[in-house]
Amino acid sequence: MSSEPLLPVYLVIGSDRPKVVRALRRLRDRFGDESAELLAADSTSGADAVAACNALGLFAGSGGGRLVVVDGVERWKKTDVDAVGDYVGNPVPGAVLALVAGEALKGDALAKAVEGAGRVLSYEAPKPRDLPGWVRAQVDGLGASIEADAARALVEIVGDDLVALTTEADKITTWARGRPIERSDVEALATPAREAAAWAMTDAWGMRDGETLFASAEAELERREPFAVAVRLAAHVTLVRGVKLLAAEGLPGREIAKRLKIHEFRVRKALGHAERYSQEELDAAVVRLAALDAALKGASRVSGDLELTRTLVDLVESGEAPARRTA
Repeated sequence: MSSEPLLPVYLVIGSDRPKVVRALRRLRDRFGDESAELLAADSTSGADAVAACNALGLFAGSGGGRLVVVDGVERWKKTDVDAVGDYVGNPVPGAVLALVAGEALKGDALAKAVEGAGRVLSYEAPKPRDLPGWVRAQVDGLGASIEADAARALVEIVGDDLVALTTEADKITTWARGRPIERSDVEALATPAREAAAWAMTDAWGMRDGETLFASAEAELERREPFAVAVRLAAHVTLVRGVKLLAAEGLPGREIAKRLKIHEFRVRKALGHAERYSQEELDAAVVRLAALDAALKGASRVSGDLELTRTLVDLVESGEAPARRTA
């Protein structure tokens, strides 16, 4: 799709979400950001999608083309399908309509309409027994290789969530730097599915992404007590502070990993987070988290959830040292 001539319409269907996303990305790469419009089928009718394509003259990008993506077209009714069917018989030159269905379509009318002028791309999720092979294919697509035993280990650790498997495969491939991925690499680096939300929280703090931090913390609190959530966050902040101090002494990442007796990948991630915080902010964050620890152990009459939320607010305040709030 990346080099062949573009067709006026595509139907991208299937439960293999990573492959669906990759196909859409290849399409978007053929257009500038100003030339792509993303729509949701639950609020966009077939007629609306056609109108968006017909707006090419007003909103075409510098390359003269326009991409309209409509996600969730399995929700569409017959009138929506008919509108698209009429359009593909006489599409607007330069416009590309990409219809995305994450679930099975109601009948084959839409697929038949698309096949007449474009292409149907089907990406179904693999069966559980085929997941290791699917992982190997993902890694191959990244220009790397993974041993069969390592692919099985990744499935064992991460589970059958294709998005999570893709994320972990990409992470470990980056770490391997061109050498074949072994089982020991997977066991050292892969994040179990049950821990994904927790790592999302620490990553969001490291990126100073307050919105994601609060959302991931809320998800964590649905499964864990505030104290457990706070302990993990405090451990990560302390690690980031420590690696920043060691890096300031001139130690490279590999030496820091040896001194702290942790995997170098964790050190590299912590160093990336450390770049977004000053030493003073990290010092104050450790103090603030110590105060949270005391509050959760009984020093405060405020609920644990609220104490944690207050701390998160303090930690993401930009340009100010986190200050202890009083109940």
